[in-house]
Amino acid sequence: MNQNKYYIDFQHKPAAHCENGATSNLLNHYNIRLSEPMVFGIGSGLFFSYMPFMKLNGLPVVSFRPWPGTIFNRNTRRLGIEIQRYKFRDRKEAMKMLDENLAKGIPTGCLVGVYHLTYFPPAYRFHFNAHNIVVIGRENGEYLVSDPIMPGIERISYHDLERVRFAQGTQPPKGRMYFIKGISETFDLKNAIVEGIKQVCKDMLEIPIPLFGVKGIRYMAKQMRKWPKKLGERKASLYMGQVVRMLEEIGTGGAGFRFIYAAFLQEAARELNQPWLNEISDEMTQAGDRWREFAIIAGRIFKSRAGQEENYQAAADVLLDIAGREEKIFLKLRHIKLS
Repeated sequence: MNQNKYYIDFQHKPAAHCENGATSNLLNHYNIRLSEPMVFGIGSGLFFSYMPFMKLNGLPVVSFRPWPGTIFNRNTRRLGIEIQRYKFRDRKEAMKMLDENLAKGIPTGCLVGVYHLTYFPPAYRFHFNAHNIVVIGRENGEYLVSDPIMPGIERISYHDLERVRFAQGTQPPKGRMYFIKGISETFDLKNAIVEGIKQVCKDMLEIPIPLFGVKGIRYMAKQMRKWPKKLGERKASLYMGQVVRMLEEIGTGGAGFRFIYAAFLQEAARELNQPWLNEISDEMTQAGDRWREFAIIAGRIFKSRAGQEENYQAAADVLLDIAGREEKIFLKLRHIKLS
């Protein structure tokens, strides 16, 4: 085979979220068939954080997911899968190791920045450095990429892939790559599901700092009420726009993550033979609907199209309702155990 031409027979399947999709597709390559919701649930992907001391594009960071790479790490650990991770200082070394993996037939996940991702439509390019792709080949100076949020296999040049792997700005990816090294012959799916649920409950209920989980949602609601007076209308609008972007556009999945988690709970109900989880799934769907309602109000405020009753106070009230709903959900789920 030409040393500059490698192709891995890799099944590309689009997903709602990049890390879920990359993880599910990599596991599928090694004959571990888990849906995106199941990967998300085992990986304890549901989270919330409001960190005003951290800035993205000059505005406070709001996130609806754990730290990038956490979903992949938790899935592989809970399923007994051996993995390897690297980050680099030297760009050429990072690209060389990627090529070596491709030559060995190893599909390789990479963390990249979105802003210079050439196959993305221009409207979707922004400064976000936590996007997951799987590189599956190299041909005629271009790399073949399974990007979970794209419908098919994409192509990107050596220069452009190197550039996005070493994007600058908030949380630079530093050439990070990851791949599966070994699969255990058997794994305990039921135990992995329970572990995943218990971790989400802990993250959403028990972190003492009031910037995370249910406490974080309430804290952001409290701060949101103060934004117009404290920041002025223009800056307050930008803050609200940042929340909407992180909620609906960037791969941090606010309402969408609640719907994915609801689907996970339905699968978990069948796998664990615990039908009561279907009721919790319905409650989580309702929480997702409320996040969507919040996004509509917040979006109209940001675009100066809000009705008389669509203001910062109303948006904060919806957040408090969401926090109450999710607190009840996780208080119920924390008692889950194997039958």
